[in-house]
Amino acid sequence: MLFPKKVKHRKWQTARKNKKKIHPETRGISLVYGSFGLKAITPARIKSNQIEAARRVISRTTGKTGKTWIRIFPDRPFTRKSAEVGMGKGKGDPQGYEFLVNPGRIIFEVDGVNESVAREALRKAGAKLPIKSTIVARNG
Repeated sequence: MLFPKKVKHRKWQTARKNKKKIHPETRGISLVYGSFGLKAITPARIKSNQIEAARRVISRTTGKTGKTWIRIFPDRPFTRKSAEVGMGKGKGDPQGYEFLVNPGRIIFEVDGVNESVAREALRKAGAKLPIKSTIVARNG
């Protein structure tokens, strides 16, 4: 699973966002490396184990000839309180890392396989993620 080697702060604030005020992404919105990509339509927090599950599905489906790029990296820690701990007993311990995805962000890119295999791999990967996504292709 992906996680940073070193973090400046062990616990971050939650940073809740108003669903009505979520703006589309401005960075990472176009294909750079591959011919096909998985683009987010809805906002979500994607955990590192979900990214790894989607990566495994893509690599298994594309086979040895396919090349995959992961365009996001989970660098934001999330915490969870242990079971049966009352309210007001402090913040929970860090459990893992996640990435905040806004609409329009490219999450995965695939190249080296034909269109039907790439679309099937990205469709299966999108099913592993907590977002609605679409498959985009390079023009030209």
